[in-house]
Amino acid sequence: MAAKRKVIITCAVTGAIHTPSMSEYLPVTASEIAEAAIGAAEAGAAVVHLHARDPQDGRPDQTPEAFAPFLQIIKQRSSCVVNITTGGAPTMSIQDRVRPAETWKPELASLNMGSMNFGLFPMLARFDDRLKHQWERDYLGNKGILFHNTFADIEHIITTLRANGTRFEFECYDTAHLYNLKHFLDAGLVQGPLFIQTVFGLMGGIGAHYDDVMHMKRTADRLFGDQYRWSVLGAGKNQLPVAAIAAALGGHVRVGLEDSLWAGPGRLATSNAEQVIAVRQIIEGLGLEIATPDEARELLALKGADAVGF
Repeated sequence: MAAKRKVIITCAVTGAIHTPSMSEYLPVTASEIAEAAIGAAEAGAAVVHLHARDPQDGRPDQTPEAFAPFLQIIKQRSSCVVNITTGGAPTMSIQDRVRPAETWKPELASLNMGSMNFGLFPMLARFDDRLKHQWERDYLGNKGILFHNTFADIEHIITTLRANGTRFEFECYDTAHLYNLKHFLDAGLVQGPLFIQTVFGLMGGIGAHYDDVMHMKRTADRLFGDQYRWSVLGAGKNQLPVAAIAAALGGHVRVGLEDSLWAGPGRLATSNAEQVIAVRQIIEGLGLEIATPDEARELLALKGADAVGF
């Protein structure tokens, strides 16, 4: 019998888009982030994608010191692949954004592949009556956010982290980002297999219609052939529908409270693990198997957990 295809589940446990007043279940402290990551791994996530937050008010914190406590706990208690963000928050400098991954030398780091408008402001009206901190209002209400990812920024992250053997989750929010990645591949600055995370439904990027998903996949197939591993994330209500499309088409999936706070219409997810379980049911319902952390390492050609800096 033919071996079943393995699907990598990534879980992004807290991120920098949602603010703590939006959901009591959003991890904020180091211990909450660690427990969320470990719970997601136990539920079936092979990769955990990590941001840090200020434990006092929940704002994004991109200092290496903020990552240290939960990185150590996760490594002690789980074999999952750790992916450290270089996106941080769109209001941060590129120098600040790269520091945690530069310091801790993870197997994977995220890498945003182009500058873009970053529209969080529609959420302000939906959550206005529950926001507890002024920084949340200022952040969500800002219609002038430009997520700065120039060719110079991208090259700086690549050259900084490549020396430590870190590979990348290339986050592509629109078609042009795939072409930007092709430039870096042709220039020899990155090598396959490329782990391409196509992002759908965030205001400022491509939409989450079936045609949008297919357009990104067709473009990636044409540009990269067999040199890439395709994964998807759908923002908000699009999380599971986009994941189902990708899994059926041979892709990998990402879920987590960074990307969506919801477990269903009007129902907040009570944990990251709940979302992992939901997408795992879709994957297994299609007759597929989830990848273990070591299988993900093999599929993505990662250096291994013994070669990280934490």
